[in-house]
Order: sequence, then structure tokens, then C-alpha cells
Amino acid sequence: QVQLVESGGGLVQSGGSLRLSCAASGSIFSIYVMGWYRQAPGKQRELVTIITNGGRTTYADSVKGRFTISRDNAKNTVYLQMNNLKHEDTGVYYCNVLTGSGNYWGQGTQVTVSS
Repeated sequence: QVQLVESGGGLVQSGGSLRLSCAASGSIFSIYVMGWYRQAPGKQRELVTIITNGGRTTYADSVKGRFTISRDNAKNTVYLQMNNLKHEDTGVYYCNVLTGSGNYWGQGTQVTVSS
């Protein structure tokens, strides 16, 4: 089993910044992809960004140029730097990790952007 612990969510004004972290622990044999998804009230969960173990990144069009994903392979941790936040970025952000033993989700952290 793999456990994911997220941190860094909170309330921020429009135009502000937040940094999310997600640390993976447990029976980790190999991590292929780490990423972040979000779910706004009344909407489906959507991809925000992912990063492969080789450092290749993919971003949703809505966050390109504002969000940056990074990872520390030695610490099995993925980060999400969110700048110039907008009200529409509000939602629960979930960490996701694809490993050799399965696909795992964090418990989610709330991000609220006041307009």
C-alpha cells in the first residue's frame, strides 16, 4: 500500500499564490507518474497537471503559465506551485500517484480563492 499526505491548501485572494505538497510513503517500488487533479463544487474531477519520472510535464490549458509542477524523487514528493490564482481555481485538489503496484489518491486539500 501507498499513502499520500497532502498539505498546503487554504484561503487566498485572487492573484495570490499557494504551494501544495504531496508526500508518498509505504510500499513504493517505483513511481511512474505524479500529478494533481481538482474538483470544483458540482463538477467532475479534472486533471490539473502531471509529471513523469523523467520530468515530462502536462498541464491543463486553464493553468498553463500560472501553475508549476515539480517533484523530488529522493523524497517521493510532488509539489504544485500555483501563482496568479483565480476564483475558478477553487476546489479540492487531489494528489495522484501511479506506481508499479497501482494508482493511488490523496485525501484532498481545499483551495479557496476569493474574488
